[in-house]
Amino acid sequence: MIQIHDKRFEPFISRRRIQHAVKRIANCITADFKGQQPVLMPVLNGAFIFAADLIRAINTDCEISFIKATSYEGIQSTGKLNIQLHLNPAYLRNKPIILIEDIIDTGFTIAQLIPLLHEYKPSAIKVACLLHKPDALLYPSLHIDYIGMKIENKFVVGYGLDYNGLGRNYPDIYRLLEQR
Repeated sequence: MIQIHDKRFEPFISRRRIQHAVKRIANCITADFKGQQPVLMPVLNGAFIFAADLIRAINTDCEISFIKATSYEGIQSTGKLNIQLHLNPAYLRNKPIILIEDIIDTGFTIAQLIPLLHEYKPSAIKVACLLHKPDALLYPSLHIDYIGMKIENKFVVGYGLDYNGLGRNYPDIYRLLEQR
């Protein structure tokens, strides 16, 4: 059990299960992009730990660029997306992009980022996430190419995921303990 701010969390996904999922996704990306040089684009801040492990496990040449997108306040999405992307428009032209997310729940962030990135005229845009909450998805047409694990619609922290800025450093993933 851990406590972050005013909330208690219980163990949910072990670091061993996480690493197994990371390796599985990396093997798929390696096979799908052999001979190409995809641009791996982690969505900061949450995806940085997953992305670091994933990038090291991918066995093909790749480039890395970051995008920062925030929409959460506490344990709820604000419904507004703040995006920071500093790229030369020619940088992504005719290159495959793999967006890397820690978690996709409503799909709001990815649904906003994909049209924005299409303006850069990449050859393809793929999406990889460690965790997916299918019951929370509000964008049913959103296609996620690489999914580590599907989980229930519970708030989680650890392995890059936070609650009001804290909890990202835990190597395991914890879920919010139900209040009684």
